[in-house]
Amino acid sequence: MGQSIVGAGAAGAVPADPPAIPAQADLFVCDVPWAVPKDDMASMEHPLFTLATRPDRRILRYAHGEAAIEVTPSVKGLATIHDKDVLIYCISQLMAAVNAGRAVAPTLHLKAHDLMAATGRETSGDGYRRLREALERLSGTRIVTNIATGGIESTRGFGLIDGWEILRKARGGRMILVTVTLSDWIYRSVLSRSVLTLHRDYFRLRKPLERRVYEIARKHCGRQAEWKVGLETLLKKTGSTSPRRVFRKMIRDIAEEDGLPDYSLALDGGDVVRVRSRAMSGDLAAGEGPRLGSEIHARVRQAAPGLDPYFIEAEWRRFWAASGRPKLRSPDAAFLAFAKGRAARG
Repeated sequence: MGQSIVGAGAAGAVPADPPAIPAQADLFVCDVPWAVPKDDMASMEHPLFTLATRPDRRILRYAHGEAAIEVTPSVKGLATIHDKDVLIYCISQLMAAVNAGRAVAPTLHLKAHDLMAATGRETSGDGYRRLREALERLSGTRIVTNIATGGIESTRGFGLIDGWEILRKARGGRMILVTVTLSDWIYRSVLSRSVLTLHRDYFRLRKPLERRVYEIARKHCGRQAEWKVGLETLLKKTGSTSPRRVFRKMIRDIAEEDGLPDYSLALDGGDVVRVRSRAMSGDLAAGEGPRLGSEIHARVRQAAPGLDPYFIEAEWRRFWAASGRPKLRSPDAAFLAFAKGRAARG
């Protein structure tokens, strides 16, 4: 079933000119259980994951400008938006290592319990079973696309992960260690820093559409005060199969519940969805307030690795406004101190 995606310009993208990537190791050991959550921008932009909660065995085809995507399931079904937790955890671990100057590799060795705890999953026996099913769907779902990652465009087919292995204790059979090999397509996103920081409460969103809408808001609204998108465009970008009238009701419900981290929604007349950044809300306009130096974001990136300095700036400006808009002798120093404190709090 063919669908088209019509998108607006992306906002909140990771700044250019990243520091050099460290040498690649043969195997990367995940040892930062509470690494800042990161998501690759390509899958935030395009609906690669099904929102269905039951096995989805459709072949999906999407078009977005010159980019084309075809997603084919295995007999286990398409990878779900909740299966994506595995990729987010792996990307987060790799980015934490890159920011620390450590060697990285596309094959990751991780503790199953750490992954499930970091992503808010149950650590019961049923939770381990669902993790295995997620690995099966991630490796079985095949994607053919020409979407560029890391500045390289290639038309090829691949799985979201190239392989996986589970090691269990001899007695009791509990899953203890998991090895995951990311596809080159995903791994290039990490090496090029084509990722964005997610709010930790993302993992508390249980409804698939809420997660997908948050991803789109994070990608397109980013550090802007506001972003608007037509309901029909948002429907296509989410990958939802709901009729427009049902989708409208679902978006209205999300807006009324107001449970998305970082952003709020409103459905205006003419079926226009308005996304507002909570950090930039209130009477503080984007960019209003203390003037920062041209080098400060690079300094913040070094002092608080893993955090998006522009998103942190939006939080800092809101904090400044709430504090009575005091006159700052050195805005750069105040912002840098705020960023360091934010990094220390995780």
